[in-house]
Amino acid sequence: MTSPADPAASASTTSPLTPAIQGALTRYRVIAYIVGVMLLLLLFLAMPLKYFADNPAVMNVIGPLHGFLYVIYLLGAFDLSRRVHWSLARLVLIALAGTIPFLSFYAERKVTKDLTHP
Repeated sequence: MTSPADPAASASTTSPLTPAIQGALTRYRVIAYIVGVMLLLLLFLAMPLKYFADNPAVMNVIGPLHGFLYVIYLLGAFDLSRRVHWSLARLVLIALAGTIPFLSFYAERKVTKDLTHP
């Protein structure tokens, strides 16, 4: 019999997520942060350099890279959505979070909280 103070016993009861959902959540969290940072770099570094300093070099790198990573973000959000059975509306809102500065960070925190603390 295990005691309530046994870490092995409490670890299995504190996480309601299956390993597949936990993996999808981790992948989503990582790509949400990456896409959020890339969007901020795009808006606050690359675009000002392009339009105010007439230097499109940074935009030519960060723009396509952000676009590629956003597609990965969409795939990660879809994978997580499929595993946790989100509605289409929620999936669309989470997907759009990658297009608005700072919103991907908020969406990631909200999704993580909702899934780990039901």
